[in-house]
Amino acid sequence: MNALQVAQRYFDAWNCRDADAIVTTFADDGSFSDPNADGLRGEAIADYAKSLWSAFPDLSFEVVSAADNGAGLVAAQWIMRGTNTGSMRGLPPTGRSVTVPGADFIQVEGDRIRSVQGYFDSRAVPEQLGLQVMVQPHAIGPFSFGTSVSVQSGKKTKPGAFSITNIETRSDDEVQRVQDLSRKTALEMLAMEGFIGWVGMTIGHRMMTVTAWESPDNSRQLMRGGTHKEAMGRFFGPELANGGMTSVWTSERIGAMWVRCPACGRMADSAKAQGKCACGASLPEAMAYW
Repeated sequence: MNALQVAQRYFDAWNCRDADAIVTTFADDGSFSDPNADGLRGEAIADYAKSLWSAFPDLSFEVVSAADNGAGLVAAQWIMRGTNTGSMRGLPPTGRSVTVPGADFIQVEGDRIRSVQGYFDSRAVPEQLGLQVMVQPHAIGPFSFGTSVSVQSGKKTKPGAFSITNIETRSDDEVQRVQDLSRKTALEMLAMEGFIGWVGMTIGHRMMTVTAWESPDNSRQLMRGGTHKEAMGRFFGPELANGGMTSVWTSERIGAMWVRCPACGRMADSAKAQGKCACGASLPEAMAYW
């Protein structure tokens, strides 16, 4: 079997969605790397393939061209296609399809693969799925940077209390697990009495959620069951986080919600104005408090 045939067997295994067959194309210490994976070996290669098939069950590779340089190094251009009908990194499926060009440099020894080094635009998949792609530093001076997400009930009610959770995870894997649990909890809170809105923030391994409620008693619903109670059980067990805290804060003062008049440009107290500016123009709808 020549190098091109070995490479074709490798791509065939991907297109058959056979993780074990992919692994058997590699030498015992053969490695796989691409922009999302570095030096995977053995079962780690299989797990990586399975994670892609979980997100894109119809994933396929079309080999556009392949050439052997004469020393067992195969350069293969390919186009990856797939439809995102499964969860990817804890996110719900988008239902969108992706078409991503790329290339693999496959080093073959005998009838096995010594290494695969893959190249593709790592921004292409999330952008085609309609996801945000951000490039920012981890930290500059006293400032640390991260990501955030929110869930809103649509209520315009003034918050009577805020529940705040702060947790420090031990690894990137734990960050992913906490984010998954947090999103599920936020969706469950949408059906809870007195829920107004939720914001989750991740900065490195430090994570925080701030939830607005109509009253302090509303927040106690979280401990009656559901994902939040499950997450607390994992926290107090051995499997999640270095430490953290939860708290409930009541408001001392919440000021007026101001809106700008599109006619005269002045700010108006939305509650007192009741939809009309002093100039007589109609005011826009006020934003939610949280």
